[in-house]
Amino acid sequence: MNLYSKMTKIRFVLFAILFVVFGFSASAQMQNPVHFSVQQKQISPTEVDIIFFAKIDNGWHVYSTDLPGGGPTSATITTETAEGAKAVGKLKARGNEISMFDKLFEMKLRYFENSVTFVQRYKITGKTYKLKGYLEYGACNDQSCLPPTSVEFDYSGKGSDTAPEVQEAPKEQPKDWDEVDKSNLVAIKDSVKPVLTTTDSAAVVAQNDLWKPVVKELQVLNGADADNGSSWLYIFAMGFVGGLLALLTPCVWPIIPMTVSFFLKRSQSKAKGIKDAITYGVSIIVIYLTLGLAITGAFGASSLNALSTNAVFNIFFCLLLIVFALSFFGWFEIRLPDKWGNAVDSKASSTSGILSIFLMAFTLALVSFSCTGPIIGFLLVQVSTSGSIAGPAVGMFGFAIALALPFTLFALFPAWLKQAPKSGSWMNTIKVVLGFIELAFALKFFSVADLAYGWHLLDREVFLALWITIFGLLGLYLIGRLKFPGDDPDTKAMPVPSIMLGMVSIAFAIYMVPGLWGAPCKAVSAFAPPMSTQDFNLYHNEVRAAYSDYEEGMAAAASQGKPVLIDFTGFGCVNCRKMEAAVWTDPQVANKLSKDYVLISLYVDDKKPLAQPIEIEENGQKRTLRTIGDKWSYLQRSKFGANAQPFYVTLDNQGNPLSRSYSYDENIERYMDFLQEGLKNYRK
Repeated sequence: MNLYSKMTKIRFVLFAILFVVFGFSASAQMQNPVHFSVQQKQISPTEVDIIFFAKIDNGWHVYSTDLPGGGPTSATITTETAEGAKAVGKLKARGNEISMFDKLFEMKLRYFENSVTFVQRYKITGKTYKLKGYLEYGACNDQSCLPPTSVEFDYSGKGSDTAPEVQEAPKEQPKDWDEVDKSNLVAIKDSVKPVLTTTDSAAVVAQNDLWKPVVKELQVLNGADADNGSSWLYIFAMGFVGGLLALLTPCVWPIIPMTVSFFLKRSQSKAKGIKDAITYGVSIIVIYLTLGLAITGAFGASSLNALSTNAVFNIFFCLLLIVFALSFFGWFEIRLPDKWGNAVDSKASSTSGILSIFLMAFTLALVSFSCTGPIIGFLLVQVSTSGSIAGPAVGMFGFAIALALPFTLFALFPAWLKQAPKSGSWMNTIKVVLGFIELAFALKFFSVADLAYGWHLLDREVFLALWITIFGLLGLYLIGRLKFPGDDPDTKAMPVPSIMLGMVSIAFAIYMVPGLWGAPCKAVSAFAPPMSTQDFNLYHNEVRAAYSDYEEGMAAAASQGKPVLIDFTGFGCVNCRKMEAAVWTDPQVANKLSKDYVLISLYVDDKKPLAQPIEIEENGQKRTLRTIGDKWSYLQRSKFGANAQPFYVTLDNQGNPLSRSYSYDENIERYMDFLQEGLKNYRK
C-alpha cells in the first residue's frame, strides 16, 4: 500500500466520523424550580399586605400578572375567605420584569427571572380579620413548563378597636353525595367521602386501577442509571474523536515521529525508551484531565446546567466557535506566547527523570495550542451545555487518551513509524473542514439566544439558508472547487474519497432546500429552530387528540384494542406547541398517532371548575383540586412522578407504561423510536 492510498484512507475515515451525530433522550422527573415563602405585613391598623416572595432557579422564569387571555398562566390571587377585610386593588408584581413579543402566542409576554415578589393589599374593616386563599402562577424554561401551581395562605389578626365586630359568614351547605358529578372526582367509592389522600401509594383512586402509581415502573423503563452512563460514554466518545482529529493537524502529527525517536535514541535500552514514551503519554492524559477538572470546579453543577438555556453564554459560545472557525480557515492563528513554550522547554532540558518527561508533554500542549485549542474549545462548549457536571473531565479524558495513544503505540512498534503518512497539505484540509463544522454549530448556539430573547434574527428559514450555504461551500471545498490560504496551490485534483464526501455534503445542502418552504427536514430537526418560527410554511398536517378526558380515552382504547399515548400539555405551554408543530406534523408521526394509538391530551391549565373541589393530601400537606387542570396535574404527579410539560407516556389498557417517557425533544427519529417501542411492547 503506497503513501497516497494510506493518506486517502485516513481522510475518508476522518470525514466519515465528522458526519456521525450522537444523541440521547431526557427522562422524566419531578421539578421544583420555584421556591415560595409567604408572610403577612400589617401596614397600619386598617391595612395589611400578603407578600409572596419567590426564588427562581437558573434557566426558569415566572410569568407576571394580567397577561392577555390565550397565553401562558398569569400570576393571579384568589381570596376564598375575607372576614373583616377586603382586597384593595390588583395583585402587584415587584422585580426585574422582562418583556418580549412571543410569535407563537402572538402577544407580548412579561416574566421574571431569578426572583419576584407578589403583593396583595387588603383593607381591614373589622376589629379582627381572617384571610384565606391562594396565589396561582405559571413557570417555564426553554424545555418545559410547569402546570399552574398554587401557593396557599391563611392569616388572621387584629384591626382597629373602633371597627365593628366581624359577622361570621353563613356556611354553604354541601351538595348531596348523589348530586356530585362523579366523573370529575379522582376517587369514587360508596363508603368514601369526597376527600382523597395519597399516603398509600397503592390506593385505588378510580373505578379501576387506572390511577395506580407507576413511578417505579417508569423509572426502570427510563433507565435513569443507564442514561447517566450512556451520556458519559457519549461525552467520552466525543472527546476521543476530538483527540483523533487533533492528531491529524499540522501542529501535532509532525511531532509524533520526532518525539518517539528522541525517547528511543536517548535511552540506553529499548525497554527504557518504551517506558519513557508511555510516561509521556500518561503525562498528556494528566495535563488535559486536569484542565477538564478545573473547568468543572470553576463552573460548578448549577452553572453547568444553566449554560444550556442561558442566552448570554450561548452568544459567547457562538462567537467563540466563529473565532475558532476563522482561525482554521487561515485568517489568523491562535497562539499562546512563545516565551511560555520556550520557558517550559528550557526547564525540561535542565531536568531529568519523570519531571523532564512531564514538562516535555506540557511543551507539546503549549506549542500545539493553535490547532488543539479550537477543538478543545468546541468540545468544552458541547459538554458544558450537556448538563453533566462531570462532562468536561470525561470529555478531556477521552481527548487526552486519543492524543497520547500514538506516542505509546509507535514506541511499542517503531516499525510503524516508517509506514505512517508523512506530513503534507492533507492536514490543512482537515483544519478547514473542522472550521466549517464549527461554523455550523455556532449557529445552533446563537439560535438558543435568539429564541430566548425573541429577536427573530435566526428563524428556521434563515438558519436553514445559512446551513445550506455552509455545507454547500464545504462540498465545493472537498471536491477542489474552493481554496483557502493554507492549501497547496500545486494540488490539481482532490482524492476520490474527498470528492465523494464533498458530494455528500452538497447533497445534504440540497436536502435542506425544501425546508425553506416548510418541509420537516428530519435530519436537522434537533439543530434547527422550531417550525413555529418559520414565516412561510406550505406544510400543514396537524394532529389533534380525539380525547381530553383520561378515563374516557382509556375506555375507548380498550374497546378498540389500541395502546394509549398520554399527552400532558397546557394551553399556555410554548414547548408543547413547538412539539406539535415540529414533530406531530411529520407524516410518519402523524400516521402512527392516528392509526396505531389513541391520543389523549390532558391540559393541566384547564380552568373549567370541577363539580366539587377535591381535597387531597400529598407529601404530608393538604391541597385542594379546584379545576380540571388541577385534576390532570395531580394525575401526572401521583401516577407518573412528573410535573413538567410537555410529557408523553405510552400505556396499555390497564394504565401500565409500555416504554420510557418522552419530554421536549424535537428529534423526529427519536420520537418515532419512542412510539414504536410502546407499540411493540403492547403487541407482546
